[in-house]
Amino acid sequence: MADLRFSRRELTADEARFTYSPSIVESCGPIPEHPAIIGQPRAMRALEMGLSIPGKGYNIFVSGDPGTGRSTAIRLATATYANDISQLRDIAFIHNFRHPDTPVAVTFRPGEGKAFVLAMKNFVTRLRQEIAKRLAQSDRIDSPTLSTLAHTLLTDITEKFTDTTIQTHMHHIQQDLAEHAYLFDQDSPQEMPNGSFFLRYSVNLLIDHELTDARPLVFESHPTFANLFGSLDAPGETRDERYLPFLSIHAGSLLRAAGGYIVISAEEMLTVEGLWEAFKRFLTTSALVIQNATLSPSRSAGIRPEPVPLSLKVLLVGSEDSYDAFCEHDPDFLKLFKVSAEFDYTMPATTENIAGCIGFVRMIESEEHLLPIDATAIAELLRFSALAAESRDELTTQLSLLADLLRESDYWAKTMGVAAIDKEVVLRAIQERDYVSSVTENRIFDEIASGEMIIALDGHKTGVVNGLAVLDRGPSSFGTPTVISATVAPGNEGIVNIEHEAGLSGEIHDKGLLILEGYLRKRYARNFPLSIYSGICFEQSYAEIDGDSASSSELYALLSAIGEIPVKQNIAVTGSVNQMGELQPVGGINEKITGFYHVCERLKLKNHPGVIIPVQNIKSLILPYEIIEAIERKEFHIYPVQTIDEGMQILTDRLAGSRNQKGNFPPDTLNRAIEDRLKDLFEISRPQN
Repeated sequence: MADLRFSRRELTADEARFTYSPSIVESCGPIPEHPAIIGQPRAMRALEMGLSIPGKGYNIFVSGDPGTGRSTAIRLATATYANDISQLRDIAFIHNFRHPDTPVAVTFRPGEGKAFVLAMKNFVTRLRQEIAKRLAQSDRIDSPTLSTLAHTLLTDITEKFTDTTIQTHMHHIQQDLAEHAYLFDQDSPQEMPNGSFFLRYSVNLLIDHELTDARPLVFESHPTFANLFGSLDAPGETRDERYLPFLSIHAGSLLRAAGGYIVISAEEMLTVEGLWEAFKRFLTTSALVIQNATLSPSRSAGIRPEPVPLSLKVLLVGSEDSYDAFCEHDPDFLKLFKVSAEFDYTMPATTENIAGCIGFVRMIESEEHLLPIDATAIAELLRFSALAAESRDELTTQLSLLADLLRESDYWAKTMGVAAIDKEVVLRAIQERDYVSSVTENRIFDEIASGEMIIALDGHKTGVVNGLAVLDRGPSSFGTPTVISATVAPGNEGIVNIEHEAGLSGEIHDKGLLILEGYLRKRYARNFPLSIYSGICFEQSYAEIDGDSASSSELYALLSAIGEIPVKQNIAVTGSVNQMGELQPVGGINEKITGFYHVCERLKLKNHPGVIIPVQNIKSLILPYEIIEAIERKEFHIYPVQTIDEGMQILTDRLAGSRNQKGNFPPDTLNRAIEDRLKDLFEISRPQN
């Protein structure tokens, strides 16, 4: 007779407990006063390489979650090269006398642009004075006179600014004055052309680096055509000689960043139609074309300033999803952004990284003049960091989460009237967070308690298992039990995903259901076809379901329905499963366990409720202290399992059973009952002669 005894593993309170000792503050090594970027060595190395290589296309895409230090890292990495201002240029536009709608772009060394502006202002002032003087003396003002006068007054400028474009511009000024000599053939100086005529000889200085002592670092968080490329003032209804297009030009962030760096939000860029294509053209040509994308063709037609050659490094900042989208949909993207600096959301909990986190906390405390924080509070903040990382061996790199919790702890410490932030204050801040964000959670718990949501948390049921789900609402998330049911009948349709049929199932969830059918074939249907018609459903669920973390729960419900084996309802289940029947780790494990525990507490259950989790998720457990205390009192249980067989044994208190040398499962075992039932379903489904 087969031995039907089996053992089950249950976590002790010590195994379920995870804390940092307050002594970590002293034992972690030197704590930096002003820590740089913590736990991002790969991203920092990529930034350093991308910033060092001046070659074409060595722009950088900086990916990662908000709060992982991307902006701070960019500031630190670019600071190394801040003193190199060799690429800075003053940028201006001047009037194009031959083609006024194509203003001429000119560049100068830093400071020379302003000098040129002042020189041209002085020229206009002296020119007007000389003309007024000669008119007052009744001298004749004709073309040769004006040309000679202009040549004399422009001599100093032509000697100082030797650029070919400037020299040509000076020559055109002389010609223009000669062509407009008729305007000065007046009877008195009071009738001389007003100042608006002489604006054509002025300079529109867009970028002035006279006082700049570091390479520009421009953050463009709202990229639009105007904000990036610059803009043009709309011309009036009528255009005459007084309209000067070069004075209507305004600089955008690309011009301001010339010679340095510009940081642009990738997601924001994709929200403006046509902006990415225009930006690609700029990256390809390294020349900036200023135009108004918003003006109607009739109002902006013909106004096209000369392209401005620019040298700058572009850093696009976005999520991993946006980086993947760029790579997938634009074949030129990787040619333009050859460097990827990927910021991880977790980092190993090494002594160096722990010391960096402590230094960061101390820095926030000092800079924001918060209450003193003691070692117990720091240990609790580190535990919170591990919770955010979902691993006992890691910490979150989103240090902004720690800073926010520290600020809230400071508030509650002052509210509680204590002089310092300790462990109890941090726990109070976390508790208050949970309270204010628990409206939806409590509504669901109320529905369970009132019976509006039908869920059994006691006794046994066949084909029904309590799974665990995580619901997200803004920055908060919580776990809740969800009923998964399965029905089985003879047929050849296989497993029907009811959520899929209703259009409420994601692709990953669909895959998980297909894996279940593969498991049944491998485990049981070795010598006969699998002939079942089974429906699996998330009861009272009306939103889309995705992910495979409930696949083990679905399989438990399916096996229960096939073998007509009742399973316990006081034990909830989570975990992904493969075709071999091996459980795989899932995310949100702490929220799931905590949510189920709170439901059991709400209903005051005393029937030893518990959860089944994948054994790999033990290292992810950072549970609330109240759950650890319940485990110590044997009032709550956590069962880590490696296989479906182990989970079924816990849910049924029956041995799963392994095949013997003849390939048969022992009598009175779970697997024997399931296999026999599948054979019966096959016989019923066979065509009868």
